[in-house]
Amino acid sequence: MEPAPSPQEKYHLITRNLQEVLGEDKLLAILKERELKIYWGTATTGKPHVAYFVPMSKIADFLKAGCEVTILFADLHAYLDNMKAPWELLELRTRYYENVIKAMLESIGVPLEKLKFVQGTDYQLSKEYTLDVYRLSSVVTQHDAKKAGAEVVKQVEHPLLSGLLYPGLQALDEEYLKVDAQFGGVDQRKIFTFAEKYLPSLGYAKRIHLMNPMVPGLTGSKMSSSEEDSKIDLLDRKEDVKKKLKKAFCEPGNVENNGVLSFIKHVLFPLKSEFVVLREEKWGGNKTYTAYEELEKDFAEQVVHPGDLKNSVEVALNKLLDPIREKFNSPELKQLSNAAYPNPSKAKPAEKGTKNSEPEHVVPSRLDIRVGKVISVEKHPDADSLYVEKVDVGEPEPRTVVSGLVQFVPREQLQDRLVILLCNLKPQKMRGVESQGMVLCACSLGEPRQVEPLDPPAGSCAGERVYVEGYESGEPDEELKPKKKVFEKLQADFRVSEDGVAQWKERNFLTKLGRVSCKSLRGGSIS
Repeated sequence: MEPAPSPQEKYHLITRNLQEVLGEDKLLAILKERELKIYWGTATTGKPHVAYFVPMSKIADFLKAGCEVTILFADLHAYLDNMKAPWELLELRTRYYENVIKAMLESIGVPLEKLKFVQGTDYQLSKEYTLDVYRLSSVVTQHDAKKAGAEVVKQVEHPLLSGLLYPGLQALDEEYLKVDAQFGGVDQRKIFTFAEKYLPSLGYAKRIHLMNPMVPGLTGSKMSSSEEDSKIDLLDRKEDVKKKLKKAFCEPGNVENNGVLSFIKHVLFPLKSEFVVLREEKWGGNKTYTAYEELEKDFAEQVVHPGDLKNSVEVALNKLLDPIREKFNSPELKQLSNAAYPNPSKAKPAEKGTKNSEPEHVVPSRLDIRVGKVISVEKHPDADSLYVEKVDVGEPEPRTVVSGLVQFVPREQLQDRLVILLCNLKPQKMRGVESQGMVLCACSLGEPRQVEPLDPPAGSCAGERVYVEGYESGEPDEELKPKKKVFEKLQADFRVSEDGVAQWKERNFLTKLGRVSCKSLRGGSIS
C-alpha cells in the first residue's frame, strides 16, 4: 500500500495544470489539517464532448490527493441559461449526463464509489435555498449579476431575467453542497469572484476557487458543442475521429492555440504520465515522452511531425472512447440519447445549379416567435375588416400589427391579451399601415370558419421566446426573406392537436413555462 501523500504533494496534485487558484493560503491550511472538499458542476445542456476529459482528468487528480469530490448535474442552471435545456427535457438530459460522465470517469480508471453525485433540483427548489436566492437578490446589483455571467450565460439581444439569477445560484451551491472549494474553467472566473464578494454578505464563508485553462478546440478556438468541426463527440465513430483530427489545426512548429497539443497536455499526460508518438521506423520509430515540455519542445523544433502527432492522439483517444461507445450501444442508452437530444430534421439540399434553390435547413428555430401583449386595439382607418394593434414583445417600443381578427374576436377581448407573435417577417404595408408581425391563430378546417389567437402558458410575460420542442438552441433569422418562403414551408405542418396544443410535425410549441395552446379549437391549422 502506497503511503498517503504529504500536504505539499496533495497541493501539487490539486493545482497542476491549473491556470489560476484563488485562495492558495487557505488551501494549504486545510490540507495540513484534513482532506479538501471540492465540487465541479456541469449544466446539462448540449452533449458532452472530448474536452470534458479535461475536468475529468483533474477530478482524477483530486481523488489521488484524497479530496472529497462532489459532481453537480446543474439541471436548473441549464434551464436558466436562456433555456438551453427546455423544462420538458431537463430530466432526460440529466440522466444522459449522469450516464456519460460516469462512463468517462470509468474509461480513465476513476473509482465511482469515491465520488458523490448530486442533481441541482434535489435541493435548489427547497424553501431554504429559495429564500437565500431572494436574500441574495436584495443585495446584488444588476450590473454585477450581468457582469458575472458574461462569459458563461448565453448573451442575446433581449436577455431574460433568468440569466441574471444564474451566477447567484452558482454561488449558493458552494454553501449548500458544504464544500471548501469549487473547480471550473477560467471562463467561470467572474462568477467565482462574484461568489467571493457576495456569499459573506449572507453570513457564508468565502470559498477557494480552482480554474482550468480553456483548452483550444481542434480548429484552434474554444472547443464548442455548437461548432461541429471544433469538437469530437464522445460517441463519434472511429472514422469520424480520424476525419476531425485530420482537419485539426496543428501547424508545424506552432505550439500556440494548438488543440491537439493541448489535449495531450491536459488529458493524456496527466492520465498516463507519458505519451507515445507513433512513427514508422524510417522516421525514427516510436518515441516515449515522460514530460510534456519535452514533447512541446520537439514539436516546436519540428522533430515531431503534425501527422504523427495526430495519428498518435487518434490511437490514444479511441482507447478512451471505446468503453463509452460500448456502454452507449445498449438499446436503453440509445433510446435515452435520442429522447434527450431529438435529431432536428433537415431539408433535402437543392441540386447544384438549381435556380431559386431552397435553404438547406428549413427548421422552426429560424422563426422569431415571442409572447406579445396587446396594449391597444383600433379599427384600421381605411378597412373595417382589419384591426391595428400595438403589441409589446419586450422591445423598447411596441410593434404595430395589422390583423384580420375583427369578425372573429371582439375588440375588448383583444385588449391586454397575451398572444403569440411571429416577429421576423419582413414588414409590409396593409392598406397603408405597415405591419411588423403576425399574430398566430388557430383556424378551423370546416365551415363556418373560426379563428382564435393562440394562448401562451399562464404566467407568461411579453418578450418570452416561443420555440418548437427539440429546436430550442437555434438562432432565428434576423428577417425572413419573402422569396425563400421559410415560414410558408414550416406553416404547412402547423397544427392544433386534439387536446388543444399548438404543434409542428407533432412537436409542441413551448415557452419556458410550458405549452402554447388554444382554448376551444381542436385539430385545426395555424396561420
